[in-house]
Amino acid sequence: MKLNRRLFLLAGLSGAMAATVTFFFKGRFFSRLVEETTHDEVLFHVNTTEKVIALTIDDGPHPELTPAILDVLAEYDVPATFFVIGSQVAGNEDLMRRIVAEGHELGNHLMSDKRSIGLDPDEFERQLANAHRLITPFGPVRWFRPGSGWYNERMLQQIRPYNYRCVIGFVYPYDAQVHSVEFASSYILGNTVPGSIIILHDGKEDRQATVNILHWIIPALQKRGYRFATLSGLTQLQS
Repeated sequence: MKLNRRLFLLAGLSGAMAATVTFFFKGRFFSRLVEETTHDEVLFHVNTTEKVIALTIDDGPHPELTPAILDVLAEYDVPATFFVIGSQVAGNEDLMRRIVAEGHELGNHLMSDKRSIGLDPDEFERQLANAHRLITPFGPVRWFRPGSGWYNERMLQQIRPYNYRCVIGFVYPYDAQVHSVEFASSYILGNTVPGSIIILHDGKEDRQATVNILHWIIPALQKRGYRFATLSGLTQLQS
């Protein structure tokens, strides 16, 4: 009886592990399912056969991590779109100027690193407007990404006067939750297809792995024939 119970538990654990692996490494199918059942205004990926992809970096700027990220992008000549948290602009103005000067673009990620969908309409509008005011002096802002990736129709209505388009993305390697260079890199390489939008994170000391992830994935994807573009550049290929 004990042996049978152990075998049953092992089978259950094996099944759970297999399900977890399937979920993580087949994330693009989940992303497509969500995309197909959600709003047309929201960008998840771009329909293209060209091997062009976009890299997006959330939650910056950060005085130490952002320069390291920018150094890697410059090394491989890769543009990116930085979704900026408005409260982190003050004191990092030189970094904001560097981001734009080096060919990257800016997006609005509100004023704080919190679930945007949990904000009431007035607070959402306040954060949206304040972040817009703080970010736009450094360059054009066309994109909005909600904190934690959840949105609703009311939020989409509130961003329209700013001429923003909401961007979720297609390849999210859980780097903000699982601080593993190997896992995030494998996830990205296993799920990237033409038109993908990759999400990585800046903004905190415990996200130093982002630099190593970039060192891993960029040359690997370039070797496969992929070219990186900003979100604006990628959406020009929309078919």
